[in-house]
Amino acid sequence: MRTSERLEKLGMPLVEEQLRHPTVLGIARGDLDEAVFRSWLEQDHLFLLSYVRVFSRLAWQAPAGHLGDLVGLAHSTFHEELALHRALAAEFGADLEGAVMGPACAAYTRFLLDAAGEYGDGLAALYPCMWGYSTLGARLAVNPPEEPRYRAWVDTYADPGFAALTRRCAGMLDEVDPPAERATWFFLEGMRHELAFWNVPL
Repeated sequence: MRTSERLEKLGMPLVEEQLRHPTVLGIARGDLDEAVFRSWLEQDHLFLLSYVRVFSRLAWQAPAGHLGDLVGLAHSTFHEELALHRALAAEFGADLEGAVMGPACAAYTRFLLDAAGEYGDGLAALYPCMWGYSTLGARLAVNPPEEPRYRAWVDTYADPGFAALTRRCAGMLDEVDPPAERATWFFLEGMRHELAFWNVPL
C-alpha cells in the first residue's frame, strides 16, 4: 500500500467528523449563518497565503523532478484558488485586508511552516488539506446546496482540477516514502488542525 493510501485510510474518520461539524453541515444545507462563513473566509484567506509559503519552502528542497510541481502548486494557490476565494468573499462582505488570525489558523499555519523545514515531513503535513478538501468537495457535491454561493464553494473543491492537484501531492509523498511513524504523526496532526479550523472565531 502506498503512503498516501495508508494515510487516507487513517484520515477518513476525521473527514467523517468534519462532515458532521456544524459549520460543514450548514454549508451542505446552504443555510450556514453568513457571519460564520464570512469569518471562515477571512481565516482561510490568511491560511492560503501561508500555504503558498509552505509550497515555496518545500520547492526549495524538492528534487529537480518535482520543483515544477511545487512551484506550480504555489502558483495555482496564489493565482487561482485565492482569486476564486476573493470573489466569494466579496459576496459575503468579508474583510480580507483587516482579518486577523484566530487561534486555530495561527496554530495550523505555524505547524505547516515548521513541518516544511523537512521535505518528507512537510509533504505529509500538507496532504490533509489537499486530500481533505478534495474529499469533502466530492462528498458534498453528491447532494449540493441550492444556495448559489455555498454551491460555488462546493464546486471549487469538487472540481476535477483540484483532484488532479491532490494526486500530484500524493505522488510526491509516495515517491519520498517517509518513515511510516513520522508520516503518520504529521498527517494526523494536520487532520486535527483541519478539524479545528472549522471552529471559526466570531
